[in-house]
Amino acid sequence: MSTNSTPARRDDLPGDYAETLQRLTAEVRSANIRATLKVNAELINLYWSIGRIILERQSEEGWGTKVIARLSADLRREFPQMTGLSPRNLHYMRKFAAEMPGAIVPQAVAQLPWGHVRALLDSDGDLTTRTFYASSAVKEGWSRAVLLNQIKSRLHLRAGAAPSNFALVLPPSESELVQQMVKDPYNFEFLTLAANAAERDVETGLVANLAKTLQELGVGFYYAGRQHRLVLIDDDATEHEFYLDLLFYHYLLRRFVVFELKIDEFRAEYVGKLNLYCNIVDDQVRHEDGHDTSTIGILLCASKSRVVVDYALRGVGSPLAVAEYTFTDLSPELQEVLPSPADLASFAAEAIEEAGAAPTES
Repeated sequence: MSTNSTPARRDDLPGDYAETLQRLTAEVRSANIRATLKVNAELINLYWSIGRIILERQSEEGWGTKVIARLSADLRREFPQMTGLSPRNLHYMRKFAAEMPGAIVPQAVAQLPWGHVRALLDSDGDLTTRTFYASSAVKEGWSRAVLLNQIKSRLHLRAGAAPSNFALVLPPSESELVQQMVKDPYNFEFLTLAANAAERDVETGLVANLAKTLQELGVGFYYAGRQHRLVLIDDDATEHEFYLDLLFYHYLLRRFVVFELKIDEFRAEYVGKLNLYCNIVDDQVRHEDGHDTSTIGILLCASKSRVVVDYALRGVGSPLAVAEYTFTDLSPELQEVLPSPADLASFAAEAIEEAGAAPTES
């Protein structure tokens, strides 16, 4: 009898093989992720424990820098395959235990790579502030560079700070979530614009730098278009056209979000226009399956009076917020030698077109 173990041809496989393979692949990947998170959490807790012991010895026995250096050398000799036992890291571990005291490391912190934790330890702020950044980094999948940038931009003071009417027009279960989604001010420092930039320049720059724009807006946003055309028709067939500056969809909140850009100070009349846009989007753009909730409008302006904003939003039916935004203000001399936002948008469009026309490798 032949003992040939040639694998069965694909035609001989059971009909549900592909589905089963896909399910098992997902299970393996999920298990790998859980295992990685568990290993990372154990490592972070180990570093905290090492730091606590060093902290105790320094307090009780007066250990100095030379002792830490010797401890590092001995630990690395004992565990040659283990990285992260340098004198510098041991000092970070000590700081970790000193500035995040307690028997258990905060859950969000334990889910972060050690490089992220070190970035938190290098930052100013109390445990509450650091836990905010840790939770945000876990939730939004920030790299260490993004975490550093958000700390630098003082996100913990900007998140949820925009004046709005959310508490008045949204159910309590939704208003707080929506409020935390809005920042004030928005940090568009990646834009390189002159001080006299027009609204269209800001809009074009945000689209040309869409990845950074979405990063600043936060998790959950999908770009849905710029200068989105809306039309209202009177009984006599007269058309009224309106164009939204920027339209996004927030898949976590199941809402469209309209952004209107103004380069000047907030004016009360801007609220009426934004409310109009939200009402039209609700009627003409919102998905008809009944799952989408009311459209949110966010007015971005150069400056604002909070008391004027509060009065302007009072009694408005659509959920609206007003926030300021900042960008890098370049001198006219430097602006002349840099590509404009329109140039960047054109370059991006050309690159996308060329990529789409290129042959695909087999």
